[in-house]
Amino acid sequence: MSIANSVEQIEYPESDGLPMGETDTHRRWMIRIDDLLSYRLREQRAYVGSNLLVYYLPGQPLRFVVPDNFVVFDCDPGERRTFKIWEEKRVPDVVFEITSQSTSQEDLVKKPRIYEAMGVREYFLYDPTASYLKPALQGFRLVGNRLILIEPSADELTCETLGVNLRLSGQDLLLINATTGDLLLTEAEANRVNAEEERLRANKEKDRADFERGRADSELSARLTAERRILDLEEQLKRLGGINRPN
Repeated sequence: MSIANSVEQIEYPESDGLPMGETDTHRRWMIRIDDLLSYRLREQRAYVGSNLLVYYLPGQPLRFVVPDNFVVFDCDPGERRTFKIWEEKRVPDVVFEITSQSTSQEDLVKKPRIYEAMGVREYFLYDPTASYLKPALQGFRLVGNRLILIEPSADELTCETLGVNLRLSGQDLLLINATTGDLLLTEAEANRVNAEEERLRANKEKDRADFERGRADSELSARLTAERRILDLEEQLKRLGGINRPN
């Protein structure tokens, strides 16, 4: 039996038995970041994953990591049950971890070593409660074979791989298009914005049409008034012309 066949016969579990997130806040942010990245990369060949078991050593089902959110470029999108890097022939390019009380040490110590070995290009940690991570937003970039802390610029961290800046607004994480400065939106948010813009555009066109119609009506009224005055003057002149003047 070949090594490849032996590897394929090994069972790789689809769950590590742990919950998606320990609080509603952590689950909400995992879902939101997944939605933001999915919509951002909707027209690119990229896989956006969340809370999925990533196996990084063939034949060793205990060697896995579960990123909260991650992006793999040059990778077909679509649903997966697990992510095996030897089958995909790709590793995650960017990873986000939503830090909590139970994961803070793992996010800061264990996972960075795994991500370094895998070759993850950028790694970001976010603590939505600002209770377990100081500062609450941190980023690391692969330099050589080490993930090195990214120094913030104007209170922002740049994710070069995604072309976005990350910033805290209070305790909320904002993802910003590094080129345009626009906030990244989910598909639902973008649809609401587009609908509002369409409503405002329709109202503007209606106001312009009402203005043009009102102006046309005013011009017609003015023209009719002027024509009536001319007719009145002509009638008066006719009457005056009919009066017999004394010799």
